Amino acid sequence: MKKIDWDKLGFDINPADYMFISHHRDGKWDEGKIVDYGTIRVYPSAVVLNYGQGLFEGMKGYRTKDDRIAMFRPYENAKRLNKGCERLCMPGLDEDFFVNSINSLLKKNRNFIPPYGKGDLYIRPILFGSGQMLGVNPADEYTFILFMSPVGPYFKGGFSGINLEIRHDYHRAPQFGTGSIKAVGNYAASLYPKRVVKGNSYDEVIYLDAKTSTYIEEVGSANFFMLKNGVISTPRLGGSILPGVTRNSILIVAEKKFGLIPMERDIRYDEVFSADEVFCTGTAAVLTPILSVCRNGEERKIGDGKPGKKTKELYDELKGIQLGERPDDFNWFFEVK
Repeated sequence: MKKIDWDKLGFDINPADYMFISHHRDGKWDEGKIVDYGTIRVYPSAVVLNYGQGLFEGMKGYRTKDDRIAMFRPYENAKRLNKGCERLCMPGLDEDFFVNSINSLLKKNRNFIPPYGKGDLYIRPILFGSGQMLGVNPADEYTFILFMSPVGPYFKGGFSGINLEIRHDYHRAPQFGTGSIKAVGNYAASLYPKRVVKGNSYDEVIYLDAKTSTYIEEVGSANFFMLKNGVISTPRLGGSILPGVTRNSILIVAEKKFGLIPMERDIRYDEVFSADEVFCTGTAAVLTPILSVCRNGEERKIGDGKPGKKTKELYDELKGIQLGERPDDFNWFFEVK
């Protein structure tokens, strides 16, 4: 194992020693195996390279204060992956096989899980069409891979907050396309808009709906939330927004633990400017405060331009459940044994 400076972890690739790989041939998945992390072989005519038939998930392994290893709601990721497989005409995975494979690999890569309070071990499941095809058709063979990497905050500032720019000239996904699944091609399209806003000194894009360019959809690769007058609102799922596991968890925690009123609805872009607090959520982003939003060159602070009190409370509650430090009333904490 190479030496890692746990105090300087960013969201970069520092691959753990081992990965998991399984193949689907002749109509069934093999049992898979743990191998050394390294390159894989695919044909130039593999369907994933030519037609983008592939998807992924994002998860984390956590080290608790008493040195236990845990995951957070892993079966929700298994369910979402299988919905994505159905949409992309790929064979799904048995949910127990999915979770148990990650469980085994986490134990094998245990030394790469950062010490308590220093970061997490990011888990990347990938499933793609590895079979050869020239016509536009589903592949006849598939590959499932897991690899892991220790990471720090997704955004450099972490919980200190981020600044965003609303763009009307780029959209993330149309309704009824593949925006509701983690298809690999969705993310290639986001690279240029992100470069544009970073050139304007902003951290990420606020994407609006592709039909009217009026309603907020997502923040880069994270779900959007706003708080106002005791109501916590997030864009409704309409076929173009990813149903985030963290998104769903925050809606439940906000209502059950803090008495906030959850609403999934269309949110006009101009509502953000009068919100009490705004933040985004995701496995990578966790829960990140949004401090300011710019549109057409005009930048406006959210509230007092600092992370909000309720945002911090929600963050602490979520992390407390993930790390086994707060009551887990929802059975979300999954200990790796």
